[in-house]
Amino acid sequence: MEKAHSSPYRPAWELPALNAHHVPLPGRKWLGDHVGAARPDHVRGRGGGCWAPAPKMASLLQSERVSYLVRGEKEIRAPLSQLYFCRYCSELRSLECVSHEVDSHYCPSCLENMPSAEAKLKKNRCANCFDCPCCMHTLSTRATSIPAPLPDDPAKTTMKKAYYLACGFCRWTSRDVGMADKSVASGGWQEPENPHTQRINKLVEYYQQLAQKEKIERDRKKLVRRRNYMPLAFSQHTIHVVDKYGLGTRLQRQRPGMSISALSGLSLKEGEDLKEIKIEPADAVEEVEPLPEDYYTRPINLTEVTTLHQRLLQPDFQPICASQLYPRHKHLLIKRSLRCRKCEHNLSKPEFNPTSIKFKIQLVAFNYIPEVRIMSIPNLRYMKESQVLLTLTNPVENLTHVTLLECEEGDPDDINSTAKVVVPPKELILAGKDAAAEYDELAEPQDFQDDPDIVAFRKANKVGVFIKVTPQKEEGEVTVSFKMKHEFKNLAAPIRPSEEGDQSSEVIWLTHHVELSLGPLLP
Repeated sequence: MEKAHSSPYRPAWELPALNAHHVPLPGRKWLGDHVGAARPDHVRGRGGGCWAPAPKMASLLQSERVSYLVRGEKEIRAPLSQLYFCRYCSELRSLECVSHEVDSHYCPSCLENMPSAEAKLKKNRCANCFDCPCCMHTLSTRATSIPAPLPDDPAKTTMKKAYYLACGFCRWTSRDVGMADKSVASGGWQEPENPHTQRINKLVEYYQQLAQKEKIERDRKKLVRRRNYMPLAFSQHTIHVVDKYGLGTRLQRQRPGMSISALSGLSLKEGEDLKEIKIEPADAVEEVEPLPEDYYTRPINLTEVTTLHQRLLQPDFQPICASQLYPRHKHLLIKRSLRCRKCEHNLSKPEFNPTSIKFKIQLVAFNYIPEVRIMSIPNLRYMKESQVLLTLTNPVENLTHVTLLECEEGDPDDINSTAKVVVPPKELILAGKDAAAEYDELAEPQDFQDDPDIVAFRKANKVGVFIKVTPQKEEGEVTVSFKMKHEFKNLAAPIRPSEEGDQSSEVIWLTHHVELSLGPLLP
């Protein structure tokens, strides 16, 4: 008997649902033909239908089908695995709701790290590692022996080590573009010089000076507007006296605004002392060099012509032929920290060492918020009630009480629902997470007195729950929404001692809007 394929991504008619005697394999059920789909020979002539797989638990691994609503600067719906949780605000955060800070730059090949200032000077590229200009893989240094004449007797030769760059993927070498071999393994590789480098550097200096002048002018206008509120005349001597005797903090506290030391740079001399940079304006050329006569007639060898991607990776040269492709210094990567914009606390902070994959701080949401997943989906039909099995997972070590609530009519968050949902009316208790519980055979199971009509199973910190879904639209994807309310022990909040002096962790209740994508309707 041929083994059945259980992939949910293949058309039903591709699945070998019948054996040699045209008997349906176990675990299959009959569905109608797909529109416009050709049926295989063993299915044709059996009445216009095909065998499709029965509902499986493949959706249990598809965490992206369950999304949580994040209320930030803009509302975002994302899986729990892509979200962060701020313990100080007690709210979910997405990548759109956090500030990104660069901690360090490092090379992904040699793992050399450097501060931001040094990386900026090196144009965010590694000085020792190169990328292949053809396939963008990392180039390696290879050694070979070449004959070299002796300095005492040029007529005699001796074998000398030489090094060149080579790509282990596409077999490109630095010898293909005529780069000379080196006597040392690292550094000193020949780089093509851009004829327009001097002009570009001059333009960059000119516009940097122009931007600085505009900034000084804007700050000077702000100073004029605030002049009536300042207690002292802002001469260089006055600012020196204020800073010397520590009066700047006091003045700034009385009249908040621009700091005293910041205003010291707004003297008229600053703009006058700057050496003005002049650039030559670009000249329009009337006569353009004509194309060669054989430009449209000579045959083209496509293997020698660079692709658009290869040209855009070298915008300063944009090589046309493969013989003009020179290796490029490898781009640096960064380690970044994420900070909550509301309370400015760190949500994620990695280790500084590039070889370490650990985090000093990593407040990912699935370590604090109960996770909802779809375990099994029945056949969904229009205006017919179906039962969907969900799993709830408790990520913390203490008992967590969870309540599922239906969205109220007119709820502004409930904009994507296409079906009516009925959630369990009772409060659910999730056992605490215990990594050793699976291996502890002597541990006595806890009795939660679950209702079998609501709870399908319970294992460690997971519980299976039934919800009832009734699609309200005749076609399209079925999406349901509900609220999940759970308790959370906020360890980061300041401890408020009670009247009896009990300094316990603050327990708060959090509510999240959850959306489930249950797939398409069946006809």
